[in-house]
Amino acid sequence: MKTSRIFLLATALLVSGMAQADIVIRDAYVRAMPPGQSNTGAFMLIENQGDEDRALVSADSDAANVVELHTHRNVDGVMQMRQIPQIDLPAGATTELQPGGLHIMLIDVPERLMVDDEIRLTLVFDDGSEQTISAPVKSVMGGMMKHGEMKGHGEMKMHGHAKDMPATD
Repeated sequence: MKTSRIFLLATALLVSGMAQADIVIRDAYVRAMPPGQSNTGAFMLIENQGDEDRALVSADSDAANVVELHTHRNVDGVMQMRQIPQIDLPAGATTELQPGGLHIMLIDVPERLMVDDEIRLTLVFDDGSEQTISAPVKSVMGGMMKHGEMKGHGEMKMHGHAKDMPATD
């Protein structure tokens, strides 16, 4: 009886580890925060080396009070940032989290993140597996739109709480 429980536990851990090994995170970084900002984004490449589609379903960090998965959408010619329930990770493909696209939003960051700081992010996948990574804080000057153009976050006071955001489609 005891031996079968140990075998089941060992098998579950092995399968979980194998599933996690199929997901490779590269080039992770967090955007440095200008004075007066309390939100920022985390970006990276997520490679699904497995044979099955997967999804990133949540993230967490001690660096922020709220962490959400986000995307940008063009709605009637206006770019809007929206929270999404997951980021799909197709089998055999690399998904890019980048400024102006899919990303991890760090909201209500209590201490300003400066260039060369390191933060820990825990990524949670659809099978329940997790990966904790360390991401450097970098200055990102090009490729971002001005905050006034990000309607979804303007409605959050750029920077209020996620519950004030309009519902996702």
